[in-house]
Amino acid sequence: MSDSKSSKALLGAAFLMATSAVGPGFLTQTTVFTEQLATSFGFIILISVVIDLCVQFNIWQIVTVSGKHAQDLANDLFPGLGYFLALLIVIGGLAFNIGNVAGAGLGIEAMTGIPVKTGAVISALLAVGIFLFKEAGKTMDMFTKVLGLIMIGLILYIAFTSDPPFAEALHHTFIPEKFNAISTLTLVGGTVGGYISFAGAHRLLDSGFRGEAALPQVNRGAATGIVVTAVIRYFLFLATLGIILAGAKINPENPTASVFENAAGQFGRQMFGLMIWAAAITSVVGAAYTSISFLKSFHPLLEKYQTFMTFFFILISTVIFLLIGKPVKVLIFVGTLNGFVLPIALTILLIASRRSRLMGTYKHPVLLQIAGWLVVLVLLGLSVNLF
Repeated sequence: MSDSKSSKALLGAAFLMATSAVGPGFLTQTTVFTEQLATSFGFIILISVVIDLCVQFNIWQIVTVSGKHAQDLANDLFPGLGYFLALLIVIGGLAFNIGNVAGAGLGIEAMTGIPVKTGAVISALLAVGIFLFKEAGKTMDMFTKVLGLIMIGLILYIAFTSDPPFAEALHHTFIPEKFNAISTLTLVGGTVGGYISFAGAHRLLDSGFRGEAALPQVNRGAATGIVVTAVIRYFLFLATLGIILAGAKINPENPTASVFENAAGQFGRQMFGLMIWAAAITSVVGAAYTSISFLKSFHPLLEKYQTFMTFFFILISTVIFLLIGKPVKVLIFVGTLNGFVLPIALTILLIASRRSRLMGTYKHPVLLQIAGWLVVLVLLGLSVNLF
């Protein structure tokens, strides 16, 4: 693979992971928790970024070196374990995608006035259209990169328009006044939980990245994905903080829209529409691609009809939203749920990384193993604390 193609594929994988994370749930969670914790939420973001990096480096390295999708690696470790992992990932991906489709509908309504359900159907059809291209992978990479950059630009504008207390926020990012376990678990689950961290890792495999020789590039891609999500998260936190401290009220039915409207009026509402639509539609694509990547290797027929399965996955998500609606509480809950799934998935891969019959002569770095097991313990501890 040429350097140019390699760089494009790496950026594609990084942005697929990042834009899969930055969905309507991500925006909602960030706004809601900033309202609850104020400047101390910066510390939660910092902790989650450290955990996210540990998770991402472990998963991407183990999957890439093994040359196998996570479910196949799990099945090779213990027969049937891959099916269990795939079940957890697909259920979480489907639940998230219901919120993603809803968010796309909300975005179109904010921009054009078209009803939410109609906008959701239009967006779902667009997502399906991406997978109709002959080189769907490259189309998906380009789509997520362009919309990812648009999201970064929008959130930077709103953050500076809302005039947040930068110095105080930075201070409490390192020395918080309060801490909240559920927000930490939800942020980690919403950034690298469930299907999200595997999105980039599986995209790398499908792009031809395999073996130890690819590790420097893999690590660069993994770090890029986390940095993109961290930038968007932190500046959305700053934007929300500025609005809250100015005394504005946040609408619980659509918290992120309140931030954009208070920062830039009617134009802000239009920007919110574009922001949440971009976040939602890229997450629809990422959730569908990754969830099906956990199923396609189980049988040749599933591999053959993976495009049809992707269409069906998006269709089911859309139909469920049309029947149920109102996703805000679901988006918070599913982020937390993915936080529970993550330690299970990470534990499976960390054990697999120690098996020479699966990894050959590769020795997974000791520091990464230690960091990975610490993350598992921390997430399990937070989960027990919630109960």
